[in-house]
Amino acid sequence: MDVQERLQEVKTRIETAERQAGREAGAVTLVAVSKTFEADAIRPVIAAGQRVFGENRVQEAQGKWPGLKAETPEIELHLIGPLQSNKTADAVALFDVIETVDREKIARAIAEEMGRQGRRPRLYIQVNTGLEPQKAGIAPDDVVAFAGLCRDELGLDIEGLMCIPPAEENPGPHFALLAMLAVECGVERLSMGMSGDFEAAIAFGATSVRVGSAIFGTR
Repeated sequence: MDVQERLQEVKTRIETAERQAGREAGAVTLVAVSKTFEADAIRPVIAAGQRVFGENRVQEAQGKWPGLKAETPEIELHLIGPLQSNKTADAVALFDVIETVDREKIARAIAEEMGRQGRRPRLYIQVNTGLEPQKAGIAPDDVVAFAGLCRDELGLDIEGLMCIPPAEENPGPHFALLAMLAVECGVERLSMGMSGDFEAAIAFGATSVRVGSAIFGTR
């Protein structure tokens, strides 16, 4: 299959998963993860109607997305990889959604840059549901307090939560934990599920899934 056929297959699988979970059609947003792919590989996916994309690295995204967004202004770009503090200004300028607010230092830097630039990307807190030492994210027990800090002290609107379950574990309990934390935080958006487990994530309430290799192929 070519990339457009793979995109359609993923969309069909999302629709089936929504239906099987008793969710409304269109309840789940597909974030097509285009990291490591050049603009020429992304254009056919845009031509097929996809408008929401995810990138892991600010610097890589700067090399291709300003031009692609100029060609198709309605594109929505998500940062789904870790944000370094020295890249905060660039991230706030380029991305429409930052899904990886994962520590107080970054939250404060984002708040400062939003004030400086007058631009307010939508924000998600990244939760380290597996408490993995090598992985970024807020510990589950600290999420509610961190969301309160972001809102009350920093004036940030937190739209949702995001997680990446441990690769070797059943993702279901991690998706269930994220959904529970979202209720406790009073947020409605859940970014969870990737190429290997997005149907399970939809069953647990994902509102967006981040799918790369199932669309673009192996990197």
